Amino acid sequence: MGIARTLAERIAATRYEDLPPDAIYWCKVAVMDTVGVALAGAREPAPNVLCDVLSPANGPSLVFGTNRRVPCLDAAHINGTAAHALDFDNTAAHFAGHISAVMVPALIAAGDAFNRSGRDLLLAHAVGFEAGCRIGRGVNVDLYHSEQGWHPTSTLGVFAVAAACARLLGLDAAQTETALTIATSLAAGIKANFGTMTKPLHVGECARGGLMAVLLARKGFTANPDAFEHKQGFFNLFNGPGHFDASRINESWGQPYDVVSPGASYKQYPCCYSTHAAIEAALTLTREHGVFDAPVIAKIETWTPAFGLSYTNRPNPASDLDAKFSVQYCVARALLAGKVVLEDFEHEAFRDAAVQSVLARVRSEIYTGKMFDPADPFDAEVKLTLADGRTLFAKVDRPLGRTSAIPIPYERLREKFANCAGRVLPADAVAAASKVLDALDQSASVADLTRALHARDGAARKFA
Repeated sequence: MGIARTLAERIAATRYEDLPPDAIYWCKVAVMDTVGVALAGAREPAPNVLCDVLSPANGPSLVFGTNRRVPCLDAAHINGTAAHALDFDNTAAHFAGHISAVMVPALIAAGDAFNRSGRDLLLAHAVGFEAGCRIGRGVNVDLYHSEQGWHPTSTLGVFAVAAACARLLGLDAAQTETALTIATSLAAGIKANFGTMTKPLHVGECARGGLMAVLLARKGFTANPDAFEHKQGFFNLFNGPGHFDASRINESWGQPYDVVSPGASYKQYPCCYSTHAAIEAALTLTREHGVFDAPVIAKIETWTPAFGLSYTNRPNPASDLDAKFSVQYCVARALLAGKVVLEDFEHEAFRDAAVQSVLARVRSEIYTGKMFDPADPFDAEVKLTLADGRTLFAKVDRPLGRTSAIPIPYERLREKFANCAGRVLPADAVAAASKVLDALDQSASVADLTRALHARDGAARKFA
């Protein structure tokens, strides 16, 4: 039996009742987080330009944050692009990429079009997460795939989407096998386009592609069942002989589910992840001592691992994007405000006079202390010297949210959702959406959610 068929049988056989409570919880978190960042990203140029180019017809599926309903493939495409536009979405270690942003827009679009329930959506997310991470375990055995320049979020994401949507729409094992093997011809995305609007387009493309593979398979479309292991198939073309281990793909399905352990990695702050431990250390000081006024700060010292500091050592950011990659700016913001939010990276907020005065007093160096995990180095230390001579110190081994073992409190994730969603929806709609998301496992229809995400002002999609 081929790899695709074995995987397909597991996808098709998994039932909602098979999921442990932790898997359901983490899938609800993933859906909430992804919907929030997609709403925040909906006003970014990338999804807007894409929507203009597609000029989609009317259909059953909502374009987030608008009153437009379009064909489900177009909704997956546009909302998927929005979900990654701010790079604020979750990742999975075994997948080596952003996993929920590729699936959730496709699942909601298909759920809208085919009237699926909240439980159907959560089951599909769990299955897609598992399948995507299983393929990731086999392909990312030595990181050769990524190092060659492929963007795993999209090259592997198309399989996570295909698996998830196949389960959502109730495809049998044979149809699911076909959907997965169709998806081998839709895998794409190169890292050379990082830093441009094409990076989030990768997510939109694979959200559309994975869903399209499922819709085609559902109608009897054909593909080679050996498309993964064929001599001219996915593994050999995208990795090359000796750089994959196909045996890892179908081992230990759901033991435990990857969405439970190690789980997804979530961002609390809308900036480079290598700044997060330092931000968390700075916020620890504000929680203990209150926020600091610029004049009382004599010196700030930060220590972060060498690989992260190599691209976050930006003492004088020159743009909003530059500020996202400046550990100095992020720590200064955290100390001065007691939070780091989306607005801190917009409209040249980095030019704020108080922030600029503090930036001159920040020194960032390489962290040389004992790592929590040398293979996952996200430690940080922050030392604050005050004008009266006192020194304050905080250390974070790993920022909250890195794995399910060190979770971000649910209320903080809800605050993140509210901050993101509030950029495009009125407060009552944000509250309504939060209520639906909290009880998604009780929702009879995905339409309950999209009704809450529907724009109230009658406006079509528009730029910020």
